[in-house]
Amino acid sequence: MDFVLSELCDQVMTARAGHKPLFVMGGGSKAFYGNYRPVRPQDGHCLLDMTPYRGIVSYHPSELVVTVRAGTPLAELEAALADNDQMLAFEPPHFAASATVGGCVAAGLSGPRRMSAGALRDFVLGTRLLDSEGRILSFGGEVMKNVAGYDVSRLLAGSHGIFGALLEISMKVVPRPIEELTLVLPATQAQALASFALWRGKPLPISATSWTGGDEHAEGAMHVRLSGAPPAIASARQVIGGDALDPDAAALWWRALREQTHAFFTPGQPLWRLALPPTAAVLGMGPTLIEWGGGQRWLSGARDATELRDAVARLGGHVTLFRAGGGKPPADGVFHPLAPGIASITRRLKQELDPAGLFNPGRLVLEL
Repeated sequence: MDFVLSELCDQVMTARAGHKPLFVMGGGSKAFYGNYRPVRPQDGHCLLDMTPYRGIVSYHPSELVVTVRAGTPLAELEAALADNDQMLAFEPPHFAASATVGGCVAAGLSGPRRMSAGALRDFVLGTRLLDSEGRILSFGGEVMKNVAGYDVSRLLAGSHGIFGALLEISMKVVPRPIEELTLVLPATQAQALASFALWRGKPLPISATSWTGGDEHAEGAMHVRLSGAPPAIASARQVIGGDALDPDAAALWWRALREQTHAFFTPGQPLWRLALPPTAAVLGMGPTLIEWGGGQRWLSGARDATELRDAVARLGGHVTLFRAGGGKPPADGVFHPLAPGIASITRRLKQELDPAGLFNPGRLVLEL
């Protein structure tokens, strides 16, 4: 791996000398996400392919910590964890078999379990980063009590590679649940949100929720996943009610939401991700898919970005054009504009870690 790392450093130095941008690439499974554009001939074809830099550096099941190189296939890491009855708590989406760990962390996406387990960034302990001067910077550590530089490591999660190329990531892992059960209940959107709010106030082992249906007045279906010890699941089932879903069907359901293969995520249509306080009421914006107890809501189809952002901001949330679906993205980018304070911190961090402006220009923020 030393030879591969040396090659990556050489590529960075060549791009820096030629004043050419560097587009950090993993498996390409999330190439659609962010302010993405294809590499042009005038860019010098400076693709920094991270896939050769792969492999698990260290894994201590008893310590619940793994360190892995960025180019490692995400499926390979999850298989190694499963062999020890462990998993990534944030249940990351793959979107393709080619998904890598580095791309997973750079995108910062979490799956259905995020509502109970926490976001991806909460499980990043440490990172190694290749900067625009060809240096290898280390942040954080490999143990849960080591917090030196921990905040920088967390900032790299979801940064879309604009600060440098992730080389290695140390993460916390968790044991797999002893048992899981998915319950299905009929409900309108308002009834579902009311149920989610009620259950949040109770000590129930809920690890994922969703609601799918038509418009805000139509009856749809709630799916509720319980994870934990059998007695706790049995007790929660009495409180929640509903019908139990076959384990194979349940696995397919949550996978379809995580990987966006559910019929709601129509290919070729713009897909909007709304992050909201779970207490927000029914939006009345047409067909909606709800996850995370009301905290994540999806809308499909063409929308006016400014109107949608303003409406969601008034409720304390923000909007991302998750997939452009062939449509034209907003002039100021697919992400909700940053608040002035956060924008200032982002610019300063970019200047500190990538003063030459080499890495993934515009991918997260158009002007960076």
